[in-house]
Amino acid sequence: MNKLSLSAVVLSLGMTMIAGAPAQAVVLDLSTMTCKQFVDSDKDTISMVLTWMDGWYKGDSDEALIDTDVFVANAKKFGEFCAANPTISIVNAAEKILGKQQGK
Repeated sequence: MNKLSLSAVVLSLGMTMIAGAPAQAVVLDLSTMTCKQFVDSDKDTISMVLTWMDGWYKGDSDEALIDTDVFVANAKKFGEFCAANPTISIVNAAEKILGKQQGK
């Protein structure tokens, strides 16, 4: 089981975002993003959204760890669901895919 400390992931993500940051900031409103918009997004946006959702559904009770095997499996399930349901919001898709396994 592969686990990374949250601080290493945050530092790595932060450095990647700073190095490749566009001149203008982008605001992502995940409450209105559809699965089609998610699937059609660039790799960096997809990564940020998946990482945010992973943390959101873990809540405050879990340790600050990312199990990469579980993360990749969930990302695959989420991507497949979104590809099959392009008009659903990613928030509703996440609830269907990630909410069930986290007990929410």
